[in-house]
Amino acid sequence: MCFKNYFIFIKYNLIGDMMKKLDKTLFICVTLLCFFGLLMVYSSSSIWADYKFGDSFHYLKYQFIFFIIGFFLMIFVSKIDVSIYYKYANVLLFGSFILLILVLIPGIGSVRNGSRSWFGIGSLGIQPSEAAKIGLIIFTSKYLSRSNNFIDSYFKGLFPILGVTCICFGLIMLQPDLGTGVIVFMSIISILFIAGVSMKFFMAGGIIGLIGVIGLIAIAPYRMSRITAFIDPWKDELGSGFQMIQSLYAIGPGGVLGTGFLNSIQKHFYLPEPQTDFIFSIICEEFGVVGCLIVVLLFGVLFYRGVKIALNCHDLFSKYLTFGILFQLLFQAVLNLCVVVGLIPVTGVVLRGIL
Repeated sequence: MCFKNYFIFIKYNLIGDMMKKLDKTLFICVTLLCFFGLLMVYSSSSIWADYKFGDSFHYLKYQFIFFIIGFFLMIFVSKIDVSIYYKYANVLLFGSFILLILVLIPGIGSVRNGSRSWFGIGSLGIQPSEAAKIGLIIFTSKYLSRSNNFIDSYFKGLFPILGVTCICFGLIMLQPDLGTGVIVFMSIISILFIAGVSMKFFMAGGIIGLIGVIGLIAIAPYRMSRITAFIDPWKDELGSGFQMIQSLYAIGPGGVLGTGFLNSIQKHFYLPEPQTDFIFSIICEEFGVVGCLIVVLLFGVLFYRGVKIALNCHDLFSKYLTFGILFQLLFQAVLNLCVVVGLIPVTGVVLRGIL
C-alpha cells in the first residue's frame, strides 16, 4: 500500500506538475532520441556483449538503468527553481573541480581506454567531467549576468571566466581527454558570443587556441598519429587508421534505406566501440541515409526548441544557462558525427542524446 501511494504521488504531483510546464515538442524529440538510442545500443553491442559477458543484453541493461536514473533526475531538476542554481553556482563549480582532482588519484579514478576519467562503481562508470561541464556553464552564466557591463573588459569581464575555464580544461587534459576539453571550451565561447563579446576577442582567442592545439599535439605523439590517420587512414590501416576505415566500411553499405535493424556486419568485431563512439556508424549501416537524416532532424528540432526557450527567458542568467547547455549538446553531437564520417580526426566523444 505504501508503494502504491508513493507511485500515485510521483504520477500526480511530480510528473503532473512537470508536464504542465513542459515544452511537449522538445520532450517528444528527446524521448524519441533516447528510445532509439536504447534500440541502437542493443543492436550495436549484442554480439560483443554475448562474447564478452555471455549476455547479449549486457550493455542495454546498463543503458536502461541510466535512462531511468536520467528520467527521475529530469523530474527532480525541473522542480528546482533556477535561482537556486544562481545562488550556489560557485559551490557547484568548486565541487566539480574537486571531483576532477579526485578522479586523477590512482585507486579512486579508474583508467578506461587510456584515460583516467572515470569513477568506477562495479561495471558502471561515472565521468566527473560531465558534472564539470554543467558547473562551469552555471558559473559563467551567473558571472556574465552580473558583469554584463564589463563584458568587453579583459580583467573585469573576461579574465575570471577564462581563468576558471582554463583550470577546468587543464584538469580534464590531465586525464587526458581532449575531446571533452574542447567541448567545455567551445560551450563557454558560445556563451561569450551570445553575451556580445567583441569579435577582436574571438580573433585573438582563435590564434591563441591554435597555438595551444599545436602544443597539445606536440607533447602527445598519439594525437599526431590520429591526425596522420585522418589525412590518410590507409597508410596505417591496421593501426591508427583502423577505426576510421572500419567506420567508413560501415557507412558505405547502408545506402538509402540501410541493411535493416540488427543486420550490421561491422559490429561483428570489426568496428571498435560500436556501442559508444561509433554508434552513428551502425545507424548509418542499418538505417541508411534516411535513418541518419531522421537522427539529424531530431537534433535540429532539439536545437530549434532550445533556442526558442532561451530567447523567451526573462533574465540573463537563465538565457545564458540555456544557451550554454544547448550549445554543449550541439557541439558534442556535431563533433561525434564529424568523426564518424571522416571530417575530423578521432576524438573519443560519444553521441550525447543517443547515449
